[in-house]
Amino acid sequence: MPGTPFKVGDRITLKKKHPCGGFDWEIYRIGADIGMKCLTCGRRMMLSRRNAERRTVGRVEAKPIASAEESELSADS
Repeated sequence: MPGTPFKVGDRITLKKKHPCGGFDWEIYRIGADIGMKCLTCGRRMMLSRRNAERRTVGRVEAKPIASAEESELSADS
C-alpha cells in the first residue's frame, strides 16, 4: 500500500502542536524517516514515515513569493 506522497518543501499540519505552539511544519528530508522544520520556532525533528503519515492532518498552502521585479514595479508606482 503506497503511503502519503511527501516532497521536500511541502508544508504540512500535524495533529498535536509543538511545545512552541506551532502546528505547521516544512519537510526538508525524505527517506524512511521524514525530516521536518517547525515554521514557528525553526526546530528540526525526525519522524518515521509511518508516524508522519498518521499525524498529518493536511497540507498548508505556501504563499507565492513575489519576484524582485514585481516589488520594484510596485515601489515605483
